[in-house]
Amino acid sequence: MVLSKIGLGSARAKEARNRAIIDIGSNTVRLVIYGEPLRAPQILHNEKVTARLGKGVAEAGDLSAKAMGVALAALARYRAILSLKGVTDIDVVATAASRDARNGAAFLEDIRKLGLTPRLLSGGEEAVTSAHGVIGAFPGAKGMVGDLGGGSLELVDIDGERCTHGISLPLGTLRLPALRAEGLRAFGQKVGKALTKADWQAAPGQTLYLVGGSLRALARHIMVETGFPIDDPHGYVADPAVALRLAKAMARRESDALAPIDGVSSGRLASLPDTAALLAVLIARLKPEKLVFSAWGLREGVLWEAMPAAVRSQDPLVAGASAFAEDNGVAANTATMVAGWTAGIVPGDVPDRRERLRLTATMLCLASATIEPNLRSDVASEWGLRKRWIGATARDRAMLTAAMIANTGKLTLPTSLSQLASPSALREAQAWGLATRLCRRFSVCAAPALNASTLARADDTLALTVDDRHAALLSDSVVRDLKALATILGLRSEVRREG
Repeated sequence: MVLSKIGLGSARAKEARNRAIIDIGSNTVRLVIYGEPLRAPQILHNEKVTARLGKGVAEAGDLSAKAMGVALAALARYRAILSLKGVTDIDVVATAASRDARNGAAFLEDIRKLGLTPRLLSGGEEAVTSAHGVIGAFPGAKGMVGDLGGGSLELVDIDGERCTHGISLPLGTLRLPALRAEGLRAFGQKVGKALTKADWQAAPGQTLYLVGGSLRALARHIMVETGFPIDDPHGYVADPAVALRLAKAMARRESDALAPIDGVSSGRLASLPDTAALLAVLIARLKPEKLVFSAWGLREGVLWEAMPAAVRSQDPLVAGASAFAEDNGVAANTATMVAGWTAGIVPGDVPDRRERLRLTATMLCLASATIEPNLRSDVASEWGLRKRWIGATARDRAMLTAAMIANTGKLTLPTSLSQLASPSALREAQAWGLATRLCRRFSVCAAPALNASTLARADDTLALTVDDRHAALLSDSVVRDLKALATILGLRSEVRREG
């Protein structure tokens, strides 16, 4: 089986240390401290200050004294926080505002006086680094990446791990109001001219990956309007025609008349009409086949660029779920052992990706079983549909949720799951959950019991074969669990003893 190739033990490298990224952007100055695992790092601390450095640059060509004061105060605080936490692996990156401002060099020198070492990214470097973040979140991603910040819009082509044709355009959210002052038609022409001047061309029918807080806020608007049952915009896939219709409608609205949107801050809400106007032009010009929104961008691209090749090759979903399960008391080798024992329910060869998802489901089922029984059903939906999983599609999330619910012994699923996955996929996931339930209730996940028993399907029968030495483990509840699993697989159940 594929499980032998995954190597969960490497997901939380022993030498991993906390790492900090300080992102000095055109709108915000943000500190994020990342922990383990290396492939899908947990966010241990995340705070930002809205300095709006790019506003002065857009209006007068210089960083304003007020904006610099706000930014430097935040950076001094961040430096103190990192010192208190003992974080020494720090990467400070500065982007469009610092790059374009006439007094940008002096600002960077003031930052160095705080004991930080800022790295000024060129437009091309910013585009490629953001694209690397997308590649990290969506292994094998192909198409285009569009990263919208306060001062600029970066575009870059991606093909697996390769990035080409990265450009930076002065189309950040802080610049959009002035560009839209003459109306939507004139705005579209200005954006089109900027793309033409940068020699940006794209073949129709590609995937457009969208990065940036304003774009994710717009994704939340689209999700709410279409009744999408997941509220995390990371990984959300939108139909361009639907997104174009909703973006055009949003672009015509006044920001001060917008109703609140769950999960969208007031600051992001105010920028939605401008962001929507830009997205509408990009969809019309680039003609993508689908839109994919990403929470991973520049900062995660910095992390990706420092990852060893062996870490990059890991599945981010498996790595993240392994660390999460371990934090909830489930060792990686236990989950792998259980997934190996329950592999007997899988009919023949299955794709590598599906087996990795089954392993993830096994880890989360075992972890959820450590929660108080009355909370487990709620946890299934919270973990499956609301927690951010890097590398999981909407269907994956639905299947993980179905598996965890089945692991509680219940087979009635929320109707929302049918919007995300087919009935056959949900039944398959329920079988994963029931198999994990059977395993833990029969063997308490103890190696001696698992090594002396097998679960296998043959013809129309699902058989649990147990060595006589462990026959005492065959309780009535275990027999019922076996029958429930066999039923959902369309098989009959049978208990066999040998020895």
